Amino acid sequence: MPDRAPPPQSLLNSLPQRGELQRRDPAPVHLWHPELSGEMDMRIARDGTWYHEGDPIKRLALAQLFSTILRLDEDGRYYLVTPVERWGIQVDDAPFVATGLTVSGQGGQQQLTFTTNLEDSIPLDADHPLRVELDPQTGEPSPYVRVRANLDALISRTVFYELVDLAVETEVADQLRTGVWSGGQFFPMDGAE
Repeated sequence: MPDRAPPPQSLLNSLPQRGELQRRDPAPVHLWHPELSGEMDMRIARDGTWYHEGDPIKRLALAQLFSTILRLDEDGRYYLVTPVERWGIQVDDAPFVATGLTVSGQGGQQQLTFTTNLEDSIPLDADHPLRVELDPQTGEPSPYVRVRANLDALISRTVFYELVDLAVETEVADQLRTGVWSGGQFFPMDGAE
């Protein structure tokens, strides 16, 4: 962590005061390329809890606001980005967690929609695909859904079990695969390449 205090235009100093926080769309962080301002003592735990200086951020609206300026760069690091600042933060796994699942329709017409820990609604579709990574030692699955850009949500165990209950076998590229239908597309979830 740098020894200097954040500049006055800091993203922390410019946050609205209590009661003024409103849900916002993600900022166009892909257009902003400021120099690295330093490392911020902020961490997103694997369970989706946001921490600042070791304490959990208890106000959902504040975590939601920070999430709108979150970016994963090519260096594999996560940053909170404004037009004038870029602060490195730690993310244990994925910055979001899918904690709910809504199902409408059936078969190839089925639509699955995830809800994240920050109350984002994410349809499982071509823009928000599902991927399942298997631990090479244990074979345990880690399922993810794309939230936006290159930011993913880890699908909670409970929600993954709901997906497993919806799974069907379908032939993909001359191979029988297990997965789910959503948005007119089949999403394999067996971890096979």
